[in-house]
Amino acid sequence: MEETEATNPAMIPNPLSSSSSSSAGGGGEAHGVWTHLDAVRRRAPLVQCITNFVSMDLAANVLLASGASPAMIHSINEIQEFTPKADALYINIGTLSADWIPAMKAAAQAAGDAGRPWVLDPVAVSASSFRMETCLELIKLRPTVIRGNASEILALSSAQCLSDAKGADSSHESLDALSAAKSLSKSSGAVVAVSGTIDLVTDGSQTIYCHNGVPMLQKITASGCAVTALIAAFCAVDQWNALRATGSALAVFGVCAEVAAELAEGPASLRMHLVDWLFKLDEEMVKSRVKLS
Repeated sequence: MEETEATNPAMIPNPLSSSSSSSAGGGGEAHGVWTHLDAVRRRAPLVQCITNFVSMDLAANVLLASGASPAMIHSINEIQEFTPKADALYINIGTLSADWIPAMKAAAQAAGDAGRPWVLDPVAVSASSFRMETCLELIKLRPTVIRGNASEILALSSAQCLSDAKGADSSHESLDALSAAKSLSKSSGAVVAVSGTIDLVTDGSQTIYCHNGVPMLQKITASGCAVTALIAAFCAVDQWNALRATGSALAVFGVCAEVAAELAEGPASLRMHLVDWLFKLDEEMVKSRVKLS
């Protein structure tokens, strides 16, 4: 692949101005969110997704609708040649099997060596020691962002499976995992995002809270997986500030879910309208509806 301005992260200028304020709504934070989304649409970053079978369709369509370019490549035979060409890497352990782990590790290493951001989604990490051990090994390869629900982050921070784990579902509220997220961020060097009624993103010292989204998202399988893919795309256009890029991705996804919910009759139509609004979302709606603090 010939590198162009759209595929070389070193050529992408920092889309966030130093004047961004911390106010929610139509201020500096909302402007930063729009700047990130606009950068994704203009640059069309190539995002390699090593993700579970359940999420592949939705993750690919969320990336495409947002303006990114998904590549669902997971064979270890392609990693060394392809991964360094991608602008970001997304790894998700949802349908984990032993034969995928070498490719995940090789891709994470290749992305790191190439200076590309990579994002980890530790789906159902408490379901088995196999999952926990795999995630802990991947974290040693220094992900840029780790995104999970509260139960997943609590388990990963303590490196212990939770006794009350419910597979991929969370048994805890996002704010319950704030201390664990900060601890995990400091120990791993990654920005940590926790999804829930209120999404939170932390680098161990700063924390951003996102108040966008709708409860019905919990009724769409792989919605969390899809937003993690979106985070990878946003990090691809702002490697200088993964904290704010992650917050922007969560806000965009949440705003689109809110607008989609106003039109939807249930989870199936919510999914359809969500993808539509990721494609249609404009600057005015971003600035009027984003709620970050």
